[in-house]
Amino acid sequence: MSIAELLKAILLGIVEGITEWLPISSTGHMILVEEWFPLNVSQEFNEMFLVVIQLGAILAVCLLFFDRLNPFYGRKSPKQKNETFKLWGKVIVGCIPAGILGVLFNDWFDEHFYNSVVVAVMLILYGVFFIVLERRNRRRDFSVRNFNQLSYSMAFGIGLFQCLALIPGTSRSGATILGAMLLGVSRTIAAEFSFFLSAPIMFGASLLKVIKFIQSGVGITGNELMILIVGSVVAFLVSVAAIRFLMDYVRRHDFSVFGVYRIILGIVVLAYFFL
Repeated sequence: MSIAELLKAILLGIVEGITEWLPISSTGHMILVEEWFPLNVSQEFNEMFLVVIQLGAILAVCLLFFDRLNPFYGRKSPKQKNETFKLWGKVIVGCIPAGILGVLFNDWFDEHFYNSVVVAVMLILYGVFFIVLERRNRRRDFSVRNFNQLSYSMAFGIGLFQCLALIPGTSRSGATILGAMLLGVSRTIAAEFSFFLSAPIMFGASLLKVIKFIQSGVGITGNELMILIVGSVVAFLVSVAAIRFLMDYVRRHDFSVFGVYRIILGIVVLAYFFL
């Protein structure tokens, strides 16, 4: 693998690791990175790579929240184990809407909405939503401040909001966090639940892309395999830092700054592709 391709894989891993967890849309950033630094790979591999690289990001969630998500880790009491099982139940319920729609319509959404105009509009639109919502939340007392207070119906409702992320530029974490707060969930719990929902959804999406890549009959070269490994490892390492940053940030600040950033990025995407 050439030095240039290695640097591109590292850059894509960095972008994925940061933007997958912050509510700023990984798709919007990947469009710009792909435009400026295209990989020298087949189209089939590139489509698979941009999804499967998320597996590195998933491992970061599994590492950082291993204690929270593993009912058998450490010396948990029966009550603590039961709470962990209930949390997984809520995660599964929350994944049902996006799981069904993703399997049925993911390709259709990509075919009809994966373009710079839609991505830019979604970046700006949800940026405005974040700013408006946070202004509303300044005098609001959230009713859900721990996972025991998060009901299964709320989890399903957050899952419905996650379906909005099928439209590129929305941001999966942005949609789930925004929806959770609208339902009365605090920022911290909304962010954590968004992370937990990501693991099954992203794993399933990656598995589908791998299956489709295999069915395409296009072989993977040694260079492409190295790009996939490097990008995934970098995405994992950067994701660990990004998740820690976001969890520390939301304890002291709101999401307004991400809304402003989304609006600016949306304008940049529109300006780049049309001017």
